[in-house]
Amino acid sequence: MGIDTGTFNQFTTFLTGLGLAFLATLWVSLIIWVYRDIRKRTEDALVIILAVAISILLFLPGVLIYLILRPSMTAEEKYQEALSEEALLSTLEESDVCPGCERKIKSEWILCPSCHTVVKKKCPGCESLLELAWDICPYCSLELTPQKRNRIEHP
Repeated sequence: MGIDTGTFNQFTTFLTGLGLAFLATLWVSLIIWVYRDIRKRTEDALVIILAVAISILLFLPGVLIYLILRPSMTAEEKYQEALSEEALLSTLEESDVCPGCERKIKSEWILCPSCHTVVKKKCPGCESLLELAWDICPYCSLELTPQKRNRIEHP
């Protein structure tokens, strides 16, 4: 009981066709994936064309080369990193600085412990800390007239 050569040839032809169809689908899928991935990582048209061309011409080795050479972060990740760096810098810039010695001071301090410069004043009405230039207390709405300003005690 042998295998019919005609049936065997049809079966191998079918398997070969199936394998080729799979490889063609894989090739097209990888080209589409490379195109979508590189568009997320750069806006440079030349880089996009080169990445897609490498994946078209070299198939699996081309995709491997693309994976090695592609930018490590997407444009969105770069943007998020820039935002976080900017937020970090803004928090550093927002910290209070003594006008006398330019050292960092806390917002609840009345004077700088380094150079003894008065940086805040207390409201005579509610004892809240106020900026030196304020003429009215935003907490209790007490107007700080020149007489009341003179009565404000500084340690």
